[in-house]
Amino acid sequence: MSQVAYLPAGKREQTKVQNRQAILDAAREVFGELGYEAATVRDIIRRTGLAAGTFYNYYRSKEEVFAALADDGARRFAPILKALRSKGGPLDGFVREAIVAYFEFMADEHVSWMARRPAGEMQPHIQGETPEMAAVFNEVKDALEHAINEGRGPLGDTEYMTAACIGVAREVCDKMLMRRPIDVGAAADFTVEMILGGLRGLPGAKC
Repeated sequence: MSQVAYLPAGKREQTKVQNRQAILDAAREVFGELGYEAATVRDIIRRTGLAAGTFYNYYRSKEEVFAALADDGARRFAPILKALRSKGGPLDGFVREAIVAYFEFMADEHVSWMARRPAGEMQPHIQGETPEMAAVFNEVKDALEHAINEGRGPLGDTEYMTAACIGVAREVCDKMLMRRPIDVGAAADFTVEMILGGLRGLPGAKC
């Protein structure tokens, strides 16, 4: 009877975490050097030092790897947003602080990729919503609903408002990251005025 070596459950989980992190770290480097469009799964695998079969145990495509990178970023940004919202204060102050924090986070998170990717290449958008992305959405939605409940916010569909706020921030952030030098302040000022201007145009707005 052949003997098969089994890793303890804790060790297996640790190995899985390490392998997944190795893939994500490699993907950031590869996307940074080659750009998202030109990068291939093979490029990512080579950078990890893992076997191809190991890679495919975690991800089926570079699209899934990119989605995992975005998901990881959302997971780490959600607590930042939550901390800003817990400070209280007027809605316009929260919007400004949240936009600046998001733009700074994105600039720091993808600095090597954004600094070296081919000029004009747009960052692909992730379809669907993970729990981590939903957490970011809900923090913004809760802030709007809290302002409305206190008579300080615009009346209307808060899901639409949240989607609009996030959509404007994401699109402007994409453009900001393509420019050199990256100017977080100018991009944030423009975005804040766009978002607050839109919210102020809704019925009952006092933000």
